[in-house]
Amino acid sequence: MQVTLSQLIARFSALIIIISLSNFAVGQIITREDSLNANLIAKDRTTVISGYGEARVQYDLRYQTGEADLTRNVLFLGHKFSNKISFFSEMELEHGFVATNSEENSEAELSMEQLFLKFNITPNHYFTAGLFIPRMGIINENHLPTTFNGNDRPFVEQMILPSTWREIGIGFYGTSSRIQGFNYSFSLLNGLNSSKFAMGEGIREGRGLGNKASASNIAVHAAALQYIGNWRIQGSYYFGGSAGLTKREADSLQLSYGAFGSPVQLGEINVQYLTRGFTFKALGTWVNVMDAREINRAYANNVAEQMAGAYAEASYNILHFFPKHAARTLTVFARYEWMDLDMKIASNGIENDEFNKQFIIAGLTYHPVNGVVIKADYVHRTTGERNEALIVTPFPNALPFFTTNDFVNIGVGYSF
Repeated sequence: MQVTLSQLIARFSALIIIISLSNFAVGQIITREDSLNANLIAKDRTTVISGYGEARVQYDLRYQTGEADLTRNVLFLGHKFSNKISFFSEMELEHGFVATNSEENSEAELSMEQLFLKFNITPNHYFTAGLFIPRMGIINENHLPTTFNGNDRPFVEQMILPSTWREIGIGFYGTSSRIQGFNYSFSLLNGLNSSKFAMGEGIREGRGLGNKASASNIAVHAAALQYIGNWRIQGSYYFGGSAGLTKREADSLQLSYGAFGSPVQLGEINVQYLTRGFTFKALGTWVNVMDAREINRAYANNVAEQMAGAYAEASYNILHFFPKHAARTLTVFARYEWMDLDMKIASNGIENDEFNKQFIIAGLTYHPVNGVVIKADYVHRTTGERNEALIVTPFPNALPFFTTNDFVNIGVGYSF
């Protein structure tokens, strides 16, 4: 099912109106990594250890099954060489362990989430170089389990805007001295790999993530962030190549050649409004795979030409009016998400309404102390009808497909 640009704007505008109805306030939890990044560590030659992690149990109410998972454990190691230069690194283990037999544990992953040097130029300007996370979306940079509601990161920021998205490159960050509350960044990064784009997964699997990514194609990224009173408003734009091939290879596959060959565009805007005990946030994002037709012809991966998604969330800290519980929070929240991974199909693509999805998530988030979180949430998922012509293993050899499903999640997380 295709959605016009005007319809997309109307949907996101409705989400923005929802945000405008109330106020909220959020306290930021400072980790040792945050302290190093903000130059709050005074002594040179100081090594910093930090980290975060989360685990959860999920119950699938449709199939009456449950799954227990150590979602991730991340160890941060940083070092301050001087007031001008610092080192940042994060090693992430997902899903408990990495087996030597891939059939035994196919989803486990051990990876570097970041590894870069930060060079302070002035108090308001700095460079980063290495494997780093560009400023896009709400979750990409700020993805600690203690900073978001629900056991799952917002689905739009997993499937349309693929967090945690990091690449190798250089970035420049600045704070304006003329416009109060205005921050900006520019990045030059390695590009994507369109051979790994997949139907229903968008561009997510095409990320390089520092794993021998092609630097023959490059990407540019820019972001602007403005604080106005209780508002935090951010927009970002990405443009990069996804071919990364020699001219001969590109010609043989009939793909465009060069640094920006087979380009991909991604734009997003997000807003947050902060005041006494209430939190409201919303995000909208859009992806354009400009040569989707040629990519499908070369790799037969049926990637969509355009994908989009948006969400809005409201939350309230119940303990806000009880001063003796100031060190604790008990937050009730609700979030609505919409995404269409097949918003516009290439002329040689095959439509599948299964990838037009909606989510309603509601639950509780409890912080007994700063840095520890206990979560419980309920997820209702709705999709369009599946295109049976695309099913390789049909029922009864595979589980039956339902357009609705419900999940209950209980989890814990930490950051320090």
